[in-house]
Amino acid sequence: MPDFMNPAAFLLLLMIPLLYLCRKTGLFHRISFPLILSDWDGQSFRWKGGFRRFGAVLSAVLCAAGYTAVVTAFADPVFHHEEKVYTSQGTDIVFVLDTSPSMAAKDIAGRARIDAARQAIHTLVEENKGAAFGLVTMASNAAVVVPPTTDHVIFLDRLDKIVIGNLGNGTAIGTGLSTAVYHLVSSAAPKKCIVLITDGENNAGSIHPETAAALAGENHITLYALGVGTKGNVPLEYVDPSTGKVYSGYLESDFDPIPLEHIATAAGGLYFGVKDIPELVSALSSIGRREKVVQTYRVKMADDYWYDKLVVIAALAFILAWCIRRICLKEVF
Repeated sequence: MPDFMNPAAFLLLLMIPLLYLCRKTGLFHRISFPLILSDWDGQSFRWKGGFRRFGAVLSAVLCAAGYTAVVTAFADPVFHHEEKVYTSQGTDIVFVLDTSPSMAAKDIAGRARIDAARQAIHTLVEENKGAAFGLVTMASNAAVVVPPTTDHVIFLDRLDKIVIGNLGNGTAIGTGLSTAVYHLVSSAAPKKCIVLITDGENNAGSIHPETAAALAGENHITLYALGVGTKGNVPLEYVDPSTGKVYSGYLESDFDPIPLEHIATAAGGLYFGVKDIPELVSALSSIGRREKVVQTYRVKMADDYWYDKLVVIAALAFILAWCIRRICLKEVF
């Protein structure tokens, strides 16, 4: 329930019934000009005013709603809610996300593999508020998009802006993993892990995936590998970011999951084969539970002020009412 800092402002709402009573009692009259039509032999005049009556009533309702919103804004509503402020460090989780063109294949519930991965990552972030998340994109090369951060808004925003094919057409798994390890080595988090999401085998880069996995294990970084996609011919469509050309067709999807199982095991993690969104969400949720740590926190009260929102709502209501009166009903003010 909202708390109003200036509740006396609601007395202004009495102006609405007061205006209605004044009009009913004849105190306020609208200006009108009588028009007398002389008798003539044609059909009598009939005014089909259904639409006009509806427009007039709708504009009046919008004006009343806008006025109510203004009064409520003057009452200064505040919504109080509790927020957890973590006072100890949680798990550091870095995603190594394959962005090669094959990740545009639409075989995960009719959606592109990378879009399904985004959705599942969103779910994991929502379930682990105290963890720090990082993101490395990987194709022929690898790049750090977001280092481990507890600012989940920024992390998810960067995740949603990832472009297929921006780093080439290959799959440099070893380079992507070593990049993630480099950004986790110096972390003081009680648990650190890498989540590799790919649909192919290593075919690019100068670092072998097993070397990167061994490096992760030596630094107590757990590695989880998710192989996404189905086998066979699957539809694919994506836009090349460098040329703007649209590629569309079918992809022969088939890769050996054994190398991914080996590197995950070497770094103390697990391999998950994923063919649909529920499996993907379940795999990431399982990883979140395995890597979760007990954190201390305090609860603070946060305030959400609605003054600006209500003013915008009121302005929109008044503008819409004016458009109905002036444009639809052709009234002149």
